[in-house]
Amino acid sequence: MIFGAVQPGDWDGYMDYTFNRIRAFVNAFAPLKDITVACGAGAIALGFPVITNDESEDSHMWRVPKSLLIQPNTQDFIETSLEARDIKLKITNIDIPVAYSSAFEGEIIRKKDTHVDIDGSRLDCFELVQTKELTEVEDHSIILEGPDIDEFEPGSKMNLAVIVEVAGKNIQTDFEPVFERKFHNFINCAEGIMHTGQRDMIRIRVSNAAFAAGFRARHIGEILYAKVKSEYGSVVDKCQVRIFTDPEKCKEERVFANTVFDKRDARLATLTDESVDVFYTCILCQAFSPSHVCIVTPERLGLCGAVSWLDAKATNELDPTGPCQIVTKERLIDERVGRYEDVNEAVQQYSHGALEQVTLYPILEDPMTSCGCFECICGIEPFSNGFVIVNREHVGMTPLGMTFSEMASMTGGGVQTPGYMGHGKHFIASKKFLKAEGGMGRVVWLPKALKEQLRTRLDATAKDLYGIDNFTDMIADETITEDPEQLLEFLTSVGHPVLEMEPLL
Repeated sequence: MIFGAVQPGDWDGYMDYTFNRIRAFVNAFAPLKDITVACGAGAIALGFPVITNDESEDSHMWRVPKSLLIQPNTQDFIETSLEARDIKLKITNIDIPVAYSSAFEGEIIRKKDTHVDIDGSRLDCFELVQTKELTEVEDHSIILEGPDIDEFEPGSKMNLAVIVEVAGKNIQTDFEPVFERKFHNFINCAEGIMHTGQRDMIRIRVSNAAFAAGFRARHIGEILYAKVKSEYGSVVDKCQVRIFTDPEKCKEERVFANTVFDKRDARLATLTDESVDVFYTCILCQAFSPSHVCIVTPERLGLCGAVSWLDAKATNELDPTGPCQIVTKERLIDERVGRYEDVNEAVQQYSHGALEQVTLYPILEDPMTSCGCFECICGIEPFSNGFVIVNREHVGMTPLGMTFSEMASMTGGGVQTPGYMGHGKHFIASKKFLKAEGGMGRVVWLPKALKEQLRTRLDATAKDLYGIDNFTDMIADETITEDPEQLLEFLTSVGHPVLEMEPLL
């Protein structure tokens, strides 16, 4: 009555206080005496659930949802009690053999200092979050299938697939990609561990020093479990982590993961930049590129390929002060290039003054910055008057005379590089891609694997924009040529639409 400021005689106020403010519960062990049952009924009246293992016919006990819970296994009393009262435990100590702090978030692990390299651009690797029922998840279970890090030769590459399964009474499947994208921050805070990328394009390096300290694959699970439960405890009641390192199992699970990613991407099919009232920022990569800011719109996902407009919206709802902030779009300056006063103010604020203005659609005029997590890089090709695109997985040369890594060295770092830009794979098939330069018809060269992956969407967009059938067949790849002069000859032979467009320079 003192702490609740409840006045004498205010029975309803008293009951409201005990039910909503006092996180109490009763554990009643069998056999139950009549006096225990009576006291338990009084506790229930105050809003305190009773958990018992008494199932005998003599006790005349019956289940009452949220009030009288029968849990036959007394070892599960604690977990059942915490769930019944929505009590969340704050994890302050992560069980890993290396230091853990945001001070290590931007740490770079060089090749010579790497014990194992988990490289999603060369091997089957991915990160996936799946929503399950509470009964399907064993909290804090970390399962490793396959060889551990200490079974690989120093300096070698290894497969790694991580599936984090979460359950909760308030959880939504829309939160899954939000959790996934935060793995970048969670893992990077471990000393001697470097993480880049997302989805099935992750890269994790474990340093020699971290390995010597005892860091192993299960410790990645410990990090993810602790941080997911800590940061998203309002919606996550249980969390378990499954880790695969066996190459065949990783390949099998990656097929399933990609179907999940494709379904998520398909949700945006009916949304356009014009049909929404706000855009969102994303600054998750600022640990490596302090001035980089993504502006995420329905038709332009984050350059990592993992943060769509819907994902950014869900991130903002879960964490209103987090990396995804609302950007209004009320003061349009130039619709053709996607220039807004609102966007300029946002990038100035969240780049800490490093950027003054950004346009959403061009590559030649104030393009968006790039960090280092981009799935693809687009670069101007002067011979053909078009653009060459290369994805992270492609290891060969391009008609620009540069490989992906060489193009990345002049594209990333959070700086604007007119003529070059990092972006997500699915942005290529967007009607907003290269909009200011004439649209997707400027694409003249793609790696064959990426071209086949996007074929259906590329052809559909080209049909809508230019009335061209089978546009993908007009785009060159490494099997056709990597030479700029031969590229121009090929484009001429197939009647590529870029040949009719205005000069870029």
